[in-house]
Amino acid sequence: MPKMTFILRDGSRKEVEAPIGLSVLEIAHRNHIDVEGACEGSLACSTCHVVVEKDWFDQLAPASDDEEDMLDLAFGLTHTSRLGCQIRMSEALDGLVVRLPAATRNMMVDK
Repeated sequence: MPKMTFILRDGSRKEVEAPIGLSVLEIAHRNHIDVEGACEGSLACSTCHVVVEKDWFDQLAPASDDEEDMLDLAFGLTHTSRLGCQIRMSEALDGLVVRLPAATRNMMVDK
């Protein structure tokens, strides 16, 4: 079973099993990692924003235009930012490392 590592907001690392075909968002939820995913992976928010470690970023498929649009709303955007709902695990991503940003911005919450 492939594995991946989340670097949590406090800097600690949590390695988890990462079943092939699941998104980083789904893997986070299965492992009780604090990634919101307010739109439940429908690409309508940026609350599953993660920062992919540089060594892994180029191994991902390019972000779609829709993902890029949602990323523009993300708090703490970096050049290796992606939406966790759009990264699907594969054998090639065994060992993937992503960092949780310091905060998220939920535009879906009624004010």
